[in-house]
Amino acid sequence: MMIKHIVLFKLKSFENELTKAEKLNEIKKDLMALLDKVETLRSIEVGLNCNENEEFDISLTTTFNNMEGLEAYAKHPDHVAVSKIIREVLESRACVDFKF
Repeated sequence: MMIKHIVLFKLKSFENELTKAEKLNEIKKDLMALLDKVETLRSIEVGLNCNENEEFDISLTTTFNNMEGLEAYAKHPDHVAVSKIIREVLESRACVDFKF
């Protein structure tokens, strides 16, 4: 049994699409870099929404061996640093964790 952690992020409005795209790409790069930094993280996928009719801007899918691995990831200093960057521009977030 493993844990899948799926998060959707909706960002606040930006002054223009270029600024938003730059921030989205920065967040994606920083999230993807966590794979080499967080020992308990088994896989990560970050998607940037390309459908303007949908509400959320970023999807994050990660896997862990167990809930303890997810908890260690949540507290890891590199994850906390990326979370801070996201929170600065975050409007809303949705999350689900499930066993598979």
